[in-house]
Amino acid sequence: MFKTLVGAFKNKDIRKKIIYTLLILVVVRVGSLLPIPGVDTNYFSSLLSGINTGDLSYLSAFTGGSFERMSLFALSITPYITSSIIMQLLTIAIPKLEEMQKEGEDGRKKIASITRYVTIGLSLIESIAMAVGFGRSGLIKDSAQLSTLHYVVCIIVVVAALTAGSAVLMWLGERITEKGVGNGISIVLLINIISGMPSDFATLYSTFVAPKTPAKGVLAAVIILAILIVMVVLVCFLQDGERRIPVQYSQKVSGRRTVGGQSTNIPLKVNTAGVMPIIFASSLMQFPVIIAQLFGKSYEWTRYLSSSYWCRVEAPKYSIGLLVYIVLLIIFAYFYTSITFNPIEVADNLKKAGGVIPGITPGKSTSEYLNKILNYIVFIGAVGLLIIALIPIMCTGFFNASVSFGGTSIIIIVGVVLETLKQIESQMCNRYYKGFLSE
Repeated sequence: MFKTLVGAFKNKDIRKKIIYTLLILVVVRVGSLLPIPGVDTNYFSSLLSGINTGDLSYLSAFTGGSFERMSLFALSITPYITSSIIMQLLTIAIPKLEEMQKEGEDGRKKIASITRYVTIGLSLIESIAMAVGFGRSGLIKDSAQLSTLHYVVCIIVVVAALTAGSAVLMWLGERITEKGVGNGISIVLLINIISGMPSDFATLYSTFVAPKTPAKGVLAAVIILAILIVMVVLVCFLQDGERRIPVQYSQKVSGRRTVGGQSTNIPLKVNTAGVMPIIFASSLMQFPVIIAQLFGKSYEWTRYLSSSYWCRVEAPKYSIGLLVYIVLLIIFAYFYTSITFNPIEVADNLKKAGGVIPGITPGKSTSEYLNKILNYIVFIGAVGLLIIALIPIMCTGFFNASVSFGGTSIIIIVGVVLETLKQIESQMCNRYYKGFLSE
């Protein structure tokens, strides 16, 4: 990794892209600290402090703390992520979008343009819901003393600021993709997650290291570090692990030339669905809990859905929700993989190109074989995701280690770092090839 970064800084063009990306990230963090005019951030922080940390961990991590501060970038890039997921699902359901996706670069540009409009729409809906829902409760400063017209103007300002902030953040991410090192939206999400980690490490230190004797404190620090290293190593194996299915293409004689005949493979990633199953399962279980707590309601059933109550020795009955979470994660792993990978389409493309898997006849047998292999791989990937997701949950339950980052954050951090390094390496290789050809 360090060798790649050193080589990148030696290259003038790539060095400019890295510096450009860093400057954009500075703008992102500054925007996360800018308050919205007319908003009482202290009240909003106190409101959220009454909610269990585990229930807002994903929201807090993804927004880099700007949601609690109700800053300009409070919505972060979550509307863009949601709209991307919606468009991915609609691509399967709507034939027109599916045809558009198959048009190549032009089709992808059209879908990206539609995704931007959906992002603005979702940002507008979320900002209106937040401004109207919390306006009279104290989100708007001195709302009880304001006239109706003044209050409406304040609501409009908050809605416009939140929507514009989300749009600007999306635009900054696209600038990183086009003029920076690439992978812009993911890098913005990465910097938001990393920004909250120092306070989390400080919490771990004050909870498990500082109150102990020097020997026990060092032991606790070593155990925490060992857990983090094990999780990072597991994520690396999970992200880079793949099953390569060999493919042999038949030879074709065209005039005096022989075309084809080469051997290649179909790489099937072990973690085909990425981090999406964890996000889907967690969001589905925590959404009713957050809604109930925001409205000041406390019900017994919400503890079964809240990850803050799982794996507690004094209340083991609430861990039933953990079993539901495990089942949902496995279901969403298969569901999301079925959307992103179509064995029938892959088999048809292989048949048209004259490719065949050794020992498997083309067509239906190939698709059945791919589907069988994919089911095994998805299960292995889902088990790996479960292990990574359960380690922070168990630490929270057994040791009351309350931190905003968990298995999801670590998967995103490691995945984005690995992907960004691969893109930098490919840009360096392209640069060397261009230099060689120009000579």
